[in-house]
Amino acid sequence: MTHTCNQRDRRILSFPAVHPCEGISPPTLLASLITLAQTITNYQPPLFVTQRRNARETIRQIGVVLIFLQEIQDPIPDSTILCFLELHFTLQKIHFLMQDCTLHGARLLMLAKSQHVASQFRAFLRAVATSLDVLPLHNFHVCHEVKELLQLVTKQSSKAKFELHPNDARVAKTLHSVLRQFARGIEPNQTTLREIMDYLEIKTWTDCNDEIKFLEDEIALECCNNEEREVPLLSSLVGFLSYCRGVIFETVVDTNQTEARCSTEMITLTSVINPEDFRCPISLELMKDPVTVSTGQTYDRASIKKWLKAGNTTCPKTGENLTNTELVPNTTLKRLIQQFCYDYGISLTKSFNRGRDITRTIVAGSPAAAHAVQFLSWFLARRLVFGTPEQKHRAAYEVRVLARSSIFNRACLIQVGTVPPLLELLTTNDKSTQENAISSLLKLSKHANGPETIIESNGLTPILTVLKNGLSLEARQIAAAIIFYLCSVKEYRKLVSQNPEVIPGLVELVKEGTTCGKKNAVVAIFGLLLLPRNHQKAVAAGAVRALVNVLASSSDKDELVTECLAVLAALAENVDGAREILQASALPFVTRVLRSATSRAGKEHSASILLSLCVNVGAEVVAVLAKDTALMPLLYSLLTDGTSHAAKKARFLIKVLQDFNETRSSGIKGSSALEERPLHVW
Repeated sequence: MTHTCNQRDRRILSFPAVHPCEGISPPTLLASLITLAQTITNYQPPLFVTQRRNARETIRQIGVVLIFLQEIQDPIPDSTILCFLELHFTLQKIHFLMQDCTLHGARLLMLAKSQHVASQFRAFLRAVATSLDVLPLHNFHVCHEVKELLQLVTKQSSKAKFELHPNDARVAKTLHSVLRQFARGIEPNQTTLREIMDYLEIKTWTDCNDEIKFLEDEIALECCNNEEREVPLLSSLVGFLSYCRGVIFETVVDTNQTEARCSTEMITLTSVINPEDFRCPISLELMKDPVTVSTGQTYDRASIKKWLKAGNTTCPKTGENLTNTELVPNTTLKRLIQQFCYDYGISLTKSFNRGRDITRTIVAGSPAAAHAVQFLSWFLARRLVFGTPEQKHRAAYEVRVLARSSIFNRACLIQVGTVPPLLELLTTNDKSTQENAISSLLKLSKHANGPETIIESNGLTPILTVLKNGLSLEARQIAAAIIFYLCSVKEYRKLVSQNPEVIPGLVELVKEGTTCGKKNAVVAIFGLLLLPRNHQKAVAAGAVRALVNVLASSSDKDELVTECLAVLAALAENVDGAREILQASALPFVTRVLRSATSRAGKEHSASILLSLCVNVGAEVVAVLAKDTALMPLLYSLLTDGTSHAAKKARFLIKVLQDFNETRSSGIKGSSALEERPLHVW
């Protein structure tokens, strides 16, 4: 029988027992007590890697209590109800303790806290003895032998020491000694590490990885509850295990079963675009609450309010007079900034969900964790440079896993120089090695220093080669994601786009990729379009028709559709792009999204495309839209339900259609709205 627990809604060694209500019926209470006692006695001592002796004694004593409970036949006397209520409460806690001692992935933590765990066994058994000691046994019709046995167990429970087994104590002492070595910057002896792992029966890379995942969940739960007292110990244990996973178990890693595949190697348009665009022109700080004024400029709400309160009536950036003081929230930009902070470890506000916020990993949780990761990073860097092909393959995979969820880990890996040898591995003929190397580079590219390090290591060419001719579709899709992160830096955006194959390669991925690959390619194209000269390149490469085909075939994939619309909206602002969209017969798909999309962003992008087509193509488009009787109600709904930005587009488009209908009915050709408005729209 294996006891595992998926109750990750509670911290380990927390015991959220509840008292049964006093009005509970005696038969129900007795039945519940019997069930709890049976559950505890079903645990077998071999399941306990540590605390085996204490667990055995607890199981034995609760077994006697179970015999007594099962012997009770008459109704429970009222005078004993309170005793049984307390007993029920304590048995719940013992059950939680048994769960935790046998919990998959908790072995190292239970060893580290072994003295505390032993004290819990002692405290709970004494609580059982207290409940039984005041129990009037003479009121129960059970055999004399059972009563005597119960009395004996009560005495034993009240006096039992439940001390730590000498072997547990010895290995726990060794573990804490190793953690102190890491904290002082001393690399421990590998033989000592193996002894600890062997004692805990952590025998494989996967076993070690499971322990790390468990501890990371514990840290997340603690941070989520704003109780970070245990974070230093938990982080030290994660560092210890990470070092063991990469150094001790490097020869048994299974790179096919642990790390999620391309389904997690995916980016969205809410990822970082250009950090400088996120700074308030007044304060020069990242905007927490971006708002747009009447001139179209965006500022942080606090800064612009202070500006206006000082009596200023002009736009700080342009010097134009403000027609009104309305501050319109820029929700799209706010989401972009939040994702930027998430990826790059910048904390804007303490209100973020700390349990899931990667910003907490910008520094190591403890000195021991920091040095453990540094030692491991140096080990992996050496393997990547001097190792055999198999060792390089495994080191690339370890970098991939290590960089997955910690900004500090990414910083260490970049600092010790893993990027250049990872780039060299992109030229390998081994598909799995190439996938691990490109995935590692993706994770490192998310660090603030990642794009610069990749570019300075001449990494652009091999990454573009993988995009075009990668050994697997997954590798090509991950390469597209890296290109997006490189384009997040304005200077590199121009450099990337100078390669004539990059945009055609992304367009091919839009056509051939999985949903994940299409998304990566679409957002990479979006990043490149932030450089105006790339609009014509994207149109010439067939981006419009590829995106329209995605709209036609992916109506059930809302996020992908929304991001395709965002790119089309950008292309539609150019006359050539607008004409290409019209020639690709995109109008039906765009109006369909406007009609059926569940996301406000999708509807806003659709309205933007339609408006740009009207402005840049003219009456030919307006005539088609004017015949769609369902369009006008949809636009009116955007006036009330959409963002302020969407409402502006809808209002202008309604005006265009109304003017067209009026001129058509009066026999006047053309559209005055189109003639009076400039080609540039919001």
